[in-house]
Amino acid sequence: MSLKLFAPVSPAAVLADLRGETKDDVLRELSDAAVRVVPALSAESLIRILQERERLGSTGIGEGAAIPHGRVPGLDRLVAVFGRSRAGVQFQSLDGKPAHLFFLILAPENSAGLHLKALARISRLLKDSAFRLSLSDALDAAALARLLAEADERS
Repeated sequence: MSLKLFAPVSPAAVLADLRGETKDDVLRELSDAAVRVVPALSAESLIRILQERERLGSTGIGEGAAIPHGRVPGLDRLVAVFGRSRAGVQFQSLDGKPAHLFFLILAPENSAGLHLKALARISRLLKDSAFRLSLSDALDAAALARLLAEADERS
């Protein structure tokens, strides 16, 4: 059985127009969305977890994408949130270019294997330039949700 990150897609987990202009702004928007998906989470604790991870090295992987991630105490399942910034945000990416596509991955604290599988899966998806372009060009959150669900179903 393959790992499903976005199927079924929660509408609250897809942000078509991130407004943040800084890395911290984007981490806040993504964390707020995660709390809408899993209300038991705390946005403040998520932001701390994500900022601690960013201090180890940027999760900006280049090609306009970033995969902020962390393991969360008390979380009982993998949570994925997608956000798109049309303007782009400097995320200290490997290639120095702004990030536009953000995949937030939150995993249970004691689930290193699941966490790594999710990161690898998103990395594979993002290697496909046509997929990245389709995410960039999608008109709205509903179209983005469809693209993410289709990507989940294909693999």
